[in-house]
Amino acid sequence: MAKQYRRPLLTFYLSQPPMTGDRGQDFRTLPGAIDPGADALVDALIRDVRARQQMVRSALDDDEAESLSFIGSKSLDHGVGDVSRDITRVIGFDLPEFRRARTPEAAFAMLRDAAEGVGIFVLLIGNLGSHHTALEPEIFRGFALADNVAPFVVINDQDAKAAWSFTLLHEIVHLWIGETGVSGGAPNVGVERFCNDVASEMLLPERDIAREHWVGVAHDFRRLENEISIFARPRNLSYSLVAYRLFRARIIDRDMWERCCRHFRDLWRRQRASAREQARQDDSSGPSYYVVRRHKLGKALINFVRQQMNDGELSPTKAAKILGVKARSVGPLIRADQMAHEGRQ
Repeated sequence: MAKQYRRPLLTFYLSQPPMTGDRGQDFRTLPGAIDPGADALVDALIRDVRARQQMVRSALDDDEAESLSFIGSKSLDHGVGDVSRDITRVIGFDLPEFRRARTPEAAFAMLRDAAEGVGIFVLLIGNLGSHHTALEPEIFRGFALADNVAPFVVINDQDAKAAWSFTLLHEIVHLWIGETGVSGGAPNVGVERFCNDVASEMLLPERDIAREHWVGVAHDFRRLENEISIFARPRNLSYSLVAYRLFRARIIDRDMWERCCRHFRDLWRRQRASAREQARQDDSSGPSYYVVRRHKLGKALINFVRQQMNDGELSPTKAAKILGVKARSVGPLIRADQMAHEGRQ
């Protein structure tokens, strides 16, 4: 039962069931419609991330780390333009450089480095340790802990890689307005719509939308779908993001936007299934465990753990908890990261 419910064994000796962990705000559309079993996995993931974040915060507090002034520095009243400009300035986001990246994943890596450079820990987590607990993007896309010392952002890596950058910026907006919570679903509520609008303005500014071109294909789904694909790929954008921008610019209506989203989601699922089948048939073993773990954890968290262990502030057991690995894997993981860093030098 402890394994299935992902609770410590002592939980089952309590006099009453424990309370559900605090998610912050649940910004997902109609969260009650989500399968309770899947939602319980989200709760387990959030409990785990919160525990890891609290350990990081405690260590930073001991080091008398400075408070991050951007956490909670803005509100919805400041408007999309003001918030997008402030985030761009603080993290040093370079849109032309983002677009020059060879792939959406490389573009995301650049954006992630910018976010981690100002003190945000960015993790890629889409399951609880095995593919049996994989969380589809419809269940959750991202999660933000708006802490002014150790802010965490979690991105569901089960989603399309082209969507990761948008989700990261969306969650960063949550940090800027000081709102901890879990995100996903259609942006029909105020905060989610605002976060989407800021993130999409940063990746696809209104000045880059040639209305005259798009108006000509707005009512022809096949032409629209093709034009969105052609437009999105060289800019490292997800197709759904482009469709959303056209909807918010009132170039296409809600029905067309939703039809585009369904089409692109189905297309991505087919591509994902094909890629997984190809991987199963491929004789190559793929990247090592430590390469995958480094990618999911991000440079900031691994560097933090390395520094704390070098200073004697973290035991291997606590380091393993923060990194979400077994204690025996901490040393090899840090050494692999160090070797990769030296290789880049």
